[in-house]
Amino acid sequence: MIEVGQKLPQAQLSELTADGMVNHDVATCFAGKKVVLFAVPGAFTPTCSASHLPGFVVNADEFTAKGVDIIACVSVNDAFVMKAWGEAQNAQAIMMLGDGDGSFTKAIGLDMDTGAFGGLRSQRYAMVIEDGVVTSLNVEQPKQFEVSKAEVILALL
Repeated sequence: MIEVGQKLPQAQLSELTADGMVNHDVATCFAGKKVVLFAVPGAFTPTCSASHLPGFVVNADEFTAKGVDIIACVSVNDAFVMKAWGEAQNAQAIMMLGDGDGSFTKAIGLDMDTGAFGGLRSQRYAMVIEDGVVTSLNVEQPKQFEVSKAEVILALL
């Protein structure tokens, strides 16, 4: 698993924008920026939709006020699903990133097998990244939602 002090690995995440599909190279996209990246096991799933994403939506201005350049949500879903979920959650201030094949999630060692639920998924976590280096990492225990909440991450900044 990736650790505090390590650089993010080479990977691509996709985003469906008004201009079409954009494949972001993680290193390039986050270079020179302060980023809060949080991951959910799945778009449109209960805790993710009722609590995790909404916390970052509601607190987006506070993150910006604390110097965060990008708030990004990633899930092992495609960019089309992530865009639809972001629209349904009024998440215009959040970069909704798809990790369709789970390659980023596997590269940082935060993947899990959920079996019949959905197969390969991401563990629930939130990290702070500065110029591509992880400065804080909060990974949830299975079926928990305590340490990756927006309010917890805000308190770290």
